[in-house]
Amino acid sequence: MDKPDKTTVQIACIQMQPVVGELKQNRTRSLSLIRKAAEQGAQLVVLPELANSGYMFASRQEAFALAEPLPDGETAQALIKQAEELGIWLVAGIAEHAGDRLYNSALVAGPRGYIGSYRKLHLWGEENQFFEPGDSGLPVFHTDWGVLGVAICYDGWFPEVYRLLALQGADVIAVPTNWVFMPGQTPESPTVHHSLCLAGAHSNGLVIASAARIGIERGMHFVGRSLIAGSEGFALSAAGSSENEEIIMAEVDIAAMRRKRQFNAFNHIQRDRRTDLYNIYV
Repeated sequence: MDKPDKTTVQIACIQMQPVVGELKQNRTRSLSLIRKAAEQGAQLVVLPELANSGYMFASRQEAFALAEPLPDGETAQALIKQAEELGIWLVAGIAEHAGDRLYNSALVAGPRGYIGSYRKLHLWGEENQFFEPGDSGLPVFHTDWGVLGVAICYDGWFPEVYRLLALQGADVIAVPTNWVFMPGQTPESPTVHHSLCLAGAHSNGLVIASAARIGIERGMHFVGRSLIAGSEGFALSAAGSSENEEIIMAEVDIAAMRRKRQFNAFNHIQRDRRTDLYNIYV
């Protein structure tokens, strides 16, 4: 694919509170916030993990009842239609059923309709009781402004995820997430989630856009604190709290970001990898 010499993209991450079991309410709220982000100039919009269904399932049977096929499910079709109507790119966390299998997935849509999907590779906690681990690898999606990758929540604990997407040319990685409080973490303290995003963005020379949910659902308290991490290892935009719905936004110059992967006359963040040695330890 020929990459443009210069292009920018306005990214929006939507921090919201899906409600488990409330499919229609979650869909209506998602569509409203997506429209609001687009009206503010967003070209890429990211929704949280499992934004259609909520997260804290009581059983696999409940999870299956709240999941839908991709791309033909009711929520998926509504999201695809809105991406077309607004002329935006959209990544939305969604509970997917494929035959008798369940996946924690993300829908990818754009101005010309359905693009594809991603299935979470690394399942967290009780997700293992409901979902199958992802089986579709780590695809990238070519857009009008650059190359888009997707990861979901706990995937970000594994540096290989961001690295493998970067090696396929990813410029932006969208991360639908439902971050929870880690041991010792308070709403005011620095968060390990941010550290992982900032490190992954810097070590690969790309942007990581994480949209987190908020609220307490069946006893689980979610962190919020959505973040757009810039390629130089600093926050481009971050949610102000763990409690409020917010839309955070940042404009990224993709061409400038690609040039900055060359740190100086000697060092390039991707070229300097010692692949002649790394496979010894795999």
